[in-house]
Amino acid sequence: MKNEKSFVIIKPDGVQRNFIGEIISRIERTGLKIVAMKMAIPTEEQCWSHYNKDDVWFLEKGTKIVNDRTARGAEVTKSALEYGKEIIGRLVKFMTAGPVVIMVIEGNQSVGIVKKLVGSTEPLTSDVGTIRGDFTLDSYTLADADGRAVRNLIHCSDKPAEAEREIKIWIKPEEIISYTSIQEKMLYDVNLDSILE
Repeated sequence: MKNEKSFVIIKPDGVQRNFIGEIISRIERTGLKIVAMKMAIPTEEQCWSHYNKDDVWFLEKGTKIVNDRTARGAEVTKSALEYGKEIIGRLVKFMTAGPVVIMVIEGNQSVGIVKKLVGSTEPLTSDVGTIRGDFTLDSYTLADADGRAVRNLIHCSDKPAEAEREIKIWIKPEEIISYTSIQEKMLYDVNLDSILE
């Protein structure tokens, strides 16, 4: 558990709004450590591989959009499947619009800790105290009305297996650095016998 890896991307809006330092600081303050980090402009191929959705997912998300549009009295011009696929298409367009910061984060239950720090996908409904809840106000409804992806600053893995899959898309094995930080003694040393000389 101490070596669980999570995957994080600070998205183009996070980079452009100068939140790189704030986001890294929030992650590091928990005791998690960064074992890989780089800035890049994603390719469309990386993004489609990263989001890795199937027709079941597209249909589920598209049905929510159809229901939301119907409830708001907005016109429904596509099938649920088409609306679902459009979500990823918009995300790819957004993610390839500018530089992102890509990170591998390591530590005890890092996936769950990072997910808690980041907040829910929709900033409007993210809790105060989370990255998305504190620093952006976007919503699914506004993004849909504007015909774009939700701008929610950051991506993080939902599960350890997902993190492993995502890391392989973005980071080469040799880019992940194995090292020990001083704070790990306090976090993981059972007896704390290395504190006093």
